[in-house]
Amino acid sequence: MTLGARLDAATGHLPAPLAVVDLDALEANADDLVRRAGGMPIRVASKSVRVREVLTRVLARPGFAGVMGYSLREALWLVSQGVDDVLLGYPTVDTAALDDLARDPRAAAAVTLMVDDLAQVDLAAKAAAAHGATLRVCLDIDASLQIGRGRFRTHLGVRRSPIHTAEQAGELAAAIVRRDGIDVRGVMFYEAQVAGLPDSSPAVRLVKRLSIADLATRRTAVVDAVAAAVGHPLELVNSGGSGSIQSSAQAASVTEVTAGSGLFVPTLFDSYRSFEPRPAAFFGLDVVRIPAPGYATAFGGGYIASGPATKSRQPRPVWPAGLTLTDREGAGEVQTPLLVPRGGDVRVGDRVWFRHAKSGEVMERFSTVHLVRGEAVEASVPTYRGEGGTFG
Repeated sequence: MTLGARLDAATGHLPAPLAVVDLDALEANADDLVRRAGGMPIRVASKSVRVREVLTRVLARPGFAGVMGYSLREALWLVSQGVDDVLLGYPTVDTAALDDLARDPRAAAAVTLMVDDLAQVDLAAKAAAAHGATLRVCLDIDASLQIGRGRFRTHLGVRRSPIHTAEQAGELAAAIVRRDGIDVRGVMFYEAQVAGLPDSSPAVRLVKRLSIADLATRRTAVVDAVAAAVGHPLELVNSGGSGSIQSSAQAASVTEVTAGSGLFVPTLFDSYRSFEPRPAAFFGLDVVRIPAPGYATAFGGGYIASGPATKSRQPRPVWPAGLTLTDREGAGEVQTPLLVPRGGDVRVGDRVWFRHAKSGEVMERFSTVHLVRGEAVEASVPTYRGEGGTFG
C-alpha cells in the first residue's frame, strides 16, 4: 500500500486540513539517531517537534536525555509538565519569565539559560538576587567557520554568538563568576554549516570538513578556558544537530549532542548523504475544486518555512504522485492550486498529502496531530498550540 493510501485509510474519517506523524518512521528515525550518536546522549530540540506527546515518547527511548528548548516560557511550561532538564538554545531577556524561573526552585534546578553577553547575565542575576536563587547558564559559542583575515575574512555559518575564540569565552566566563547567583554549567556549539546544510555538493562537503577540523581544536581550547575561569570541569558541552550528529558525537570534550529535525525529516533534509531520510510528518489538504483541466485546488496549505524566501521553503505535495505547486501562486493562504500530471486523476474531495520544508514549524498551524501506525490512528494529541503554548 502506498504512503498516501495508508494515510487516507487512517484518516479518511477526519476533516482536513490535518497533520499526521507516521510513528513507524518516527521510531526508525529515532533509532537511527541513536546509532549515529554512538552512545552519546541526545538532547531533543523541541522547536523541531512542538508536540509534547512526541517529546515524551522520544525521551522515553534509550539514548535520549533532556530537551533543548527555544523559549524560557516554553521551558517553564515543560518543567510544569514533568520535564526535568531543559537547556535553552537561545538567550532570553524576558524579565517576567526570569522572575518566574528564580522563584521556583524546581524550575531553577531544571532549566539552564543560554548566554553570550553580560547584559543577558545581569538580567538573570537580578532575578536570582530577588529570590535568593541560583540560576544556571550555558555559554553559546560561535561555531561558524571563519576563513581569512581583516576585510578578507569570510564567515561561513549562521550569525549567532559574538564569542568565537577561547580567549573571548574565558573572559566572559570570568566575568560571569563575579555575579552572585549565577552558575556556569557549560558551553554549546551549534555548527550550522555542518548540521544544517545538505552534503550534496563538493563545495559544501569541503566546508563541512574544514569546519569539523576547526572545531576539533577550537572547541577543546574553549572548554579548557571556560573551565579554568570558573574553577571546575564543565558539566555540559553540547554540540551538533541532526545533520552533524555523527561527527559531533565523536569529537573530544563533547558530553551530549542535539537533534530534532532528524525525527520528522522535512524536505530540507532530503539531500543529506549522512543518513537515510524517512519522512515522518505530513499534512493533508482536501481538493475543493478543479478550476481547469490539469489543475486541482486544495483548501489551505500556505505553510511557508522560515528562512530566505526561496522555493525550497514551500511545502511539497508528495501524494498523489506527480502533483506540483504552480510557479505563479505557490502554496496559498486559504487555497493551494496544483498542477496535475498528464494522465493524473484528481477529483473534488480527494486528499493530497504534503511535507513541510522545516520540521516542527508546521505544528504551529494545527491544534491536533494524529499519530498514525500502519493504517490506523493510534492517538490524536495536542500540539503546543493545542495546549495553548504559543512561545514564538
